[in-house]
Amino acid sequence: MPIYFLNMTDKDFSNSPFDWQVKHLPYKIMWMDEAGNIIYGNDRFCKRLGYKLAEIKRLKVFNINPTVTPEIWEQHWKKVKENGIDHFKSVHQTKKGKYYEVEVFAQFFSNNGNELVCAIVNDISESSFYSNLLSHSQRMTKAGGWKLNLQDGSIIVTEQCLKLFNTEDKDDFLPKNIIHRFEESETLKALLSNAMRKAASYDEILTIKDSKNEKRYIRCIADPILSKSKIYNIIGTYQDVTEQVQKNNNLQFFKEIIDNAEDLVYLYNRAGKLLHYSDSVSKVLGFSRKELDSFYIYDLDPRITKEWWHEHFDEIKAKGAVQLQREITRKDGASFPADIVANHLIYEGEDINCAVVRDVTLIKERERQLRIALDELSELKNELEIDNQYLREEVSKKINLDNIICQSEAYSRVLTQVTQVAVTNATVLITGESGTGKELLASAVHLNSSRNKRPLIKVNCATLPKELIESELFGHKKGAFTGAVADKVGKFTQADGGTIFLDEIGEVPVELQPKLLRVLQEGEFDELGATKTIKVDVRVIAATNRRLEDMVRKGTFREDLYYRLNVFPIHNIPLRERKEDIPLLAQFFLEKYSSKIGKSFRRISKQTIELLMDYSFPGNIRELENLIERAVIIENGTTLKPGHWMPKQNGLDTSNDFKPLDDMQKSYIVKVLNHTDWRVSGPKGTATILGMNDKTLFARMKKLGIEKKVILKPE
Repeated sequence: MPIYFLNMTDKDFSNSPFDWQVKHLPYKIMWMDEAGNIIYGNDRFCKRLGYKLAEIKRLKVFNINPTVTPEIWEQHWKKVKENGIDHFKSVHQTKKGKYYEVEVFAQFFSNNGNELVCAIVNDISESSFYSNLLSHSQRMTKAGGWKLNLQDGSIIVTEQCLKLFNTEDKDDFLPKNIIHRFEESETLKALLSNAMRKAASYDEILTIKDSKNEKRYIRCIADPILSKSKIYNIIGTYQDVTEQVQKNNNLQFFKEIIDNAEDLVYLYNRAGKLLHYSDSVSKVLGFSRKELDSFYIYDLDPRITKEWWHEHFDEIKAKGAVQLQREITRKDGASFPADIVANHLIYEGEDINCAVVRDVTLIKERERQLRIALDELSELKNELEIDNQYLREEVSKKINLDNIICQSEAYSRVLTQVTQVAVTNATVLITGESGTGKELLASAVHLNSSRNKRPLIKVNCATLPKELIESELFGHKKGAFTGAVADKVGKFTQADGGTIFLDEIGEVPVELQPKLLRVLQEGEFDELGATKTIKVDVRVIAATNRRLEDMVRKGTFREDLYYRLNVFPIHNIPLRERKEDIPLLAQFFLEKYSSKIGKSFRRISKQTIELLMDYSFPGNIRELENLIERAVIIENGTTLKPGHWMPKQNGLDTSNDFKPLDDMQKSYIVKVLNHTDWRVSGPKGTATILGMNDKTLFARMKKLGIEKKVILKPE
């Protein structure tokens, strides 16, 4: 029967004759709005449910009809609105929790903008309620029900239960049988025992294996029914919750992954509420979980405005993901740069901003260092191009020695001598202190000569045992001496057509010097144990850090050999006499060993260069090279600055070739002795010129190592 309502307030309705008519109609009547709120219920309707009218008006349709969800109600509202009426059967629940089946006639009406649904509710036979309720339960929850009668031991199960356990025998659900279906059989046995003996309800999730031997999760619920403290029945359900459990497990797994991530992970809703966050957020930012649980985005970053946040949220929703960079502030006020990837998610119909924040402090620092290094490299390149490269090219063009670093005029004169003699076949004697690079000059002479396509054979005479030096230089035949188990080709033979470099020539024994003189003069020699003379065409370059003139006077070096070697002398000046080359050499060694060791040095500071320039370098270039190598090992950075590796000044100004007093005395005494033809005593003797007693002079000569024998002239 259709019923029409006027547009009036509750107060108007309650005081109207219309209210009296509705109250006394032989039907149960209720009104509902679009949200499912119960606007009105007549006396019959309120009485059947056990509520007062004031209580009814605080309820929603979901409170009296457990089968209705918000989605179902939304569909029902649309249907009634479109069709005008609807007729269906359903279930209502009383205030005390009891269910009963109803038949509902719903009608839609609208008056002055108010839209309502009026429902006339009739009770249906309660005998069909339980079967219908079970049917609804099975359809909606995919669960099966059962009832165990403890009086006769019988059991009733629903069709869904049989399907759930893939059986057709209801006796399989008796306690003694059902427990064996579960992996946790002892657990279920204890639960059923407590339910039957102690009336203890239970709600547990246990596991079974299906026909495919796959694990399924079953929710087991039981509730004992008592009468006067006696347990008569147990009613329960079995529900397959595998899908829910697996989802929960997956969610827990992913939550653990997020919580263990080093990146900071936030979940915000559109209002900016912090819904969830990884453990790293609390650890890195220093906020407690209690603080974070109440936070909005504005609490974490006060610089963010509501306008910016809503625009940012709209952008994320439109694009799916947005990348940005911001400074993240910790609780203590410290901040760090971060890369942020904000992703749009939808959860339970709500838009979510999932932000992944990565601390890029180290990356930024590396970028900063890289920029500094590039700037320094660019600056250094410019400096080298302007200050050094031009000088190197000029020297190279002038003397054709690309492998020698030089910009000083003093050393340029030495290199000029190299180019002058290189094009000849003249024997060269290179003198100079240790570490000045005599071998490098020898290589330059060879490489700039017409012999450069033949080998340069290098021999360090100081490293060869005296008994083997002859064999090394000239070779030997098998059996020539003990240990000569095979023929050996000498260095002179290997150098035929090329050049031989005899380093530390002053160490050649006196007894071998005639043979060396012969090969220099005649170009021939005899191998040890051989009967045939060997002819060779070899250019000889010799080098020494000793004064061969003094050795000649002492008789430890042949005079004729000395003059044969000293055809074209080149004195390799010490580093202290070519200080302009120190910056170039130091930079060369810095680049060499930085690359070799794997360091990032690019330049030498001005202060370091000044300190190196002030040092006398008694070990010359070799000492400088070793010094820079040690510095590269010890120090770090891109610019080499002064450190503990710097040499200690020896306090001697050697820039003017000052020498120790004993050396000066020895040199002067020898000079006077040469003047007096080594006469010590007498009116014209050395002792008289020096103003010394004869015996005192002899003692001084012995101390200074002046060994030439002299005869004391009798007085």
